[in-house]
Amino acid sequence: MQVSVKTELQEQLLPVVEKLAAEKIASRIFAKDASLWGSAAQSEAAIRLGWVESAATSVELIPEILKLRDSLAASGVDRVVLCGMGGSSLAPEVIAKNTGKNIVILDSTAPDQVLSAIRELSRTVVVVSSKSGSTAETDSQKRAFETAFRAAGIDPADRIVIVTDPGSPLDVASRTAGYRVFNADPNVGGRYSALTAFGLVPAGLAGSDISSLLANAKNAEPDLSVDSVENPAFWLAAVLSATRSQTGMKDKFLIETDDLPGFGDWIEQLVAESTGKDQHGVLPVVISKSAPEAKLDLDDTLQIAFNSNPATQHDLNFSGKLGELFLLWEYATAISGYLMGINPFDQPDVESAKIAARSLLDSPQVGKEVDFVDRGMSVSGNGLKIIGSTVEAAVEQLMALADEKSFFAVQVYLSRPEYPQFESLRDLLAERTGRPVTFGWGPRFLHSTGQYHKGGPRQGIYLQITGEHGVDLDIEGRPFSFGDLITAQAAGDANVLSENGLPVISIHMPEPLQNLAFLEKVIAS
Repeated sequence: MQVSVKTELQEQLLPVVEKLAAEKIASRIFAKDASLWGSAAQSEAAIRLGWVESAATSVELIPEILKLRDSLAASGVDRVVLCGMGGSSLAPEVIAKNTGKNIVILDSTAPDQVLSAIRELSRTVVVVSSKSGSTAETDSQKRAFETAFRAAGIDPADRIVIVTDPGSPLDVASRTAGYRVFNADPNVGGRYSALTAFGLVPAGLAGSDISSLLANAKNAEPDLSVDSVENPAFWLAAVLSATRSQTGMKDKFLIETDDLPGFGDWIEQLVAESTGKDQHGVLPVVISKSAPEAKLDLDDTLQIAFNSNPATQHDLNFSGKLGELFLLWEYATAISGYLMGINPFDQPDVESAKIAARSLLDSPQVGKEVDFVDRGMSVSGNGLKIIGSTVEAAVEQLMALADEKSFFAVQVYLSRPEYPQFESLRDLLAERTGRPVTFGWGPRFLHSTGQYHKGGPRQGIYLQITGEHGVDLDIEGRPFSFGDLITAQAAGDANVLSENGLPVISIHMPEPLQNLAFLEKVIAS
């Protein structure tokens, strides 16, 4: 495990790192000192520091996970589907991608994406991951698979595995119903749970080497818990939190992890949700090596990459084994919270979009009024008064709002496997505006950057895209369908952004691919 920082940044940040060492911040975190983040955060921190010992405590899970994997394989069950949101899905996705294994990640309520996961049931095991079981997306996904398994003559209890906190409503109900249950450490928050049952159960069932993952993390503990200027977590935290330029705080960083697939998305959730609150925080912007922003020198933006070559032009490079890097970034994020005076373990603004979505589901008509319809696409300004009545006018007006601190967020509420072409909008918008651009699949990002959008600095400019899904799917025991749910989630989030005084337009696309081609031309022109 290695962290290398540009020489000029080392000189600037050495006093910060020396202060962290002198105040024994690393050893205090390892000792679970909940007082580090202030009295207001102490009660939350006291029940959220279990991750510092996950590499050791999670070892006891391995025999049971491997036993279940072998039993399923002997029965011809070798396809793993994971129903989970945020930390429950991002870490297993990273582990599987980087160990050559496959997990079908279902972290969406798009009905066509849900239906694409409900197939090959004779060889499928479904892992349902939720700390409480009350997450609307995961509960709905579980119900859909239960219905499908029963229709196929398969007992859901034989094919659905539950990962949850001990004593949670999901834990109690699942054990009563005869499901196999793995309990995670309740003293670990979702985004810090990579090395707990939430990361290990789905990855282990898919065949990943979870023993080595934990062993590598355990080996990193001495370097990360020592109060020394050599501690790599101190340097990473200092770069994230304490770098200043003449124009003020560098509060965004480009993160490129092409050679560690999926890790940037995991970092995005960990850092954005941990620090984006009280109108403070640091925003991760996941990019590829060829991204337009990588060529720019922006006053408010750092460049970080998974790359062991210190001769590159990045402000910081990091390298190491996956287990080490999970722990490195968890320590650095917690330390960043300390440096910024932020509680890194709560997410006070995530609930706002959930409440808004529930309100819309409870109303007679789910949806929102539109400002105009153009080329078959309906457009809403969501509080932004759009001058003109064309898609071009709306998008041009949105882009014109950018200043030297702005970032754009593209949010697409469509099926990720069916419409990967929409990811092209990220680079197009970055090229056109010269500003950092994040890209999120809805509702996946609501459990990630969604906290930063509402709680972080008021710098975001939001382009939301919804579309026709072609099919819908009822949710057994619920008065709404998946189509209703994702529509309410999109509208609810747009409403909350607008209520926070943030600029957002929503474009609804009846013909997603045709409409995308038109939008690409508008942005690129």
